[in-house]
Amino acid sequence: MDISVVIPLLNEEESLPELYDWIAKVMQSNRFLYEVIFIDDGSTDDSWKIIEGLSQKHQEVKGLRFQRNYGKSQALDAGFGLAQGRVVITMDADLQDSPDEIPELYRLIIEDNFDLISGWKKKRYDNVMTKNIPSKLFNWAARKTSGLKLHDFNCGLKAYKNEVVKAVRVSGEMHRYIPVLAKNEGFNRIDEKIVQHQARKYGITKFGMDRFINGFLDLITISFLSKFGKRPMHFFGLWGTLMFIFGFLSAFYIGVMKIYHLSTGVKTILVTSNPWFFIALTSMILGTLLFLAGFLGELIIKSNPQQKHYIIKEKLNF
Repeated sequence: MDISVVIPLLNEEESLPELYDWIAKVMQSNRFLYEVIFIDDGSTDDSWKIIEGLSQKHQEVKGLRFQRNYGKSQALDAGFGLAQGRVVITMDADLQDSPDEIPELYRLIIEDNFDLISGWKKKRYDNVMTKNIPSKLFNWAARKTSGLKLHDFNCGLKAYKNEVVKAVRVSGEMHRYIPVLAKNEGFNRIDEKIVQHQARKYGITKFGMDRFINGFLDLITISFLSKFGKRPMHFFGLWGTLMFIFGFLSAFYIGVMKIYHLSTGVKTILVTSNPWFFIALTSMILGTLLFLAGFLGELIIKSNPQQKHYIIKEKLNF
């Protein structure tokens, strides 16, 4: 199979028939062997009925239906696990991503041997204050933190080699950082392509300002996990050891000076009246706790199997 198109969606009943027809037209004109995987992330409208109808008419249409709304990351993870195409294309279901970009994205992966191509919506049709400006700030921070020179981390239109989507696990709200996750797994041939962005035709956007706040928090998380996710002791153990040594040496110094003053008859205050005693004690306690956190982190990583945090209610054509 040449291409798997993975489309997570939530309440997009109006756009689905038009989107599929557009994808099918592009695929057939380029003679691609393809599949379209719709992942219904707990829609409350008739999205699943439309997917059922499409799957009955077209064998290449496949569907996953979640038990409830789990989020875009979980939907992509489920779709990635079942995608069979040499190239996996992701796009949103709201018709703001153009299927006409698929042939060139496919060529960049197959002929130019890129691992991942991320779309860049250079010209956007979103609200400037609520989406465009926060998006620019978010992408600037992501570039500085990750080292990837991409202009639009959050663009839903991306192309991957199949082995890339099989290697990364997308959870929480980490779909924004799939290029970073891929880079952490050793896939370094990552680039971007300017893609057409279209104004929303049906419905309303599912994202609010909170996604940017969550995005920055996730950015901090993934930055930490990329360095210490597989070896938490290297972070917590190091800082715990340094803090414990500092506290121990401080307490030792206070004790030695107390004994020295007593032996020479110099008047001195009680050890517990010395503020440095409490600083030393706090440092040793915090150091011990950090060391234990690193130790427990290592145990959890080695004993806890990878688990999927979503339930698939129905499957179509799998």
